[in-house]
Amino acid sequence: MTLTSVLGAVESVGAAWIWVIAGLVLAAAEILIPGVFLIWLGLAALATGLAAAAISMPWQGQTLLFAGLAVILVGIASRLHRRGAGGPALNRPDRGLIGREAILEEPIVQGAGRIRFDDTLWRIAGPDLAVGERVRVTGISGTVLRVEAA
Repeated sequence: MTLTSVLGAVESVGAAWIWVIAGLVLAAAEILIPGVFLIWLGLAALATGLAAAAISMPWQGQTLLFAGLAVILVGIASRLHRRGAGGPALNRPDRGLIGREAILEEPIVQGAGRIRFDDTLWRIAGPDLAVGERVRVTGISGTVLRVEAA
């Protein structure tokens, strides 16, 4: 074993620690600046640090590995986020009203009216209906619930 190979191994382990520390800093920054983005860069940096410790590679290779991992992990995260966006959303209780039925306490006149669900009075849009008619929520347009006769 030559001196240059020993120094190269020590240098790659030092670079590995730099990547690991950078990954931990990015993960900690995610806690301070939430946005679910920095955690993926932090994981890419941690993985790069582990790879740099296991395999001797130049800094250019480490940088390319980090960039590739970051792109892959952010792509996976955005796909997971889009998949979760179709379901019930946090802080969007109006989404839970779709499909619910109620009896009108006020008529729908000229396509507009109001209805009470739980403790909230909602504006509604739908066909003209009299008091006592049963309606079903079919959708939402801004803050107006779209209803139809049930």
